[in-house]
Amino acid sequence: MLKTYQGSCHCGAVRFEATLDISAGTGKCNCTICTKSRLWLVNALPQDFRLLAGESDLTDYRGKNPVAHHQFCKHCGVRAFEWVDMPNMSGTKYYNINVLCLDSIDIDELMAAPVTYYDGLHDNWGERPAETRHL
Repeated sequence: MLKTYQGSCHCGAVRFEATLDISAGTGKCNCTICTKSRLWLVNALPQDFRLLAGESDLTDYRGKNPVAHHQFCKHCGVRAFEWVDMPNMSGTKYYNINVLCLDSIDIDELMAAPVTYYDGLHDNWGERPAETRHL
């Protein structure tokens, strides 16, 4: 079920709003940046994401994947969201929202939602990694 969530980084400088369906599923990736920062994500299309505050407080980190824009708060270092440009596996720009940065998330709904695992480490995004226990 679609619900509009408010979210933020740890210090609150970066605030956003996103309309999401948590029950449709979340994701975890095994690429080096997602593993090291333990990103647990839910996807949003651009029309379902709104940055409310803190655009000038964001740093855009571009790692090995040239289409991924990892947005970090300059003050607290939290990655509350990122966006992925084309070309990518979806064929359109989308946002990865860090579910643990959402205010008032229903933990029961989050735990009941299916989790899809992505093998970003081997650039094999459509496949489940062999090992997921650490994600």
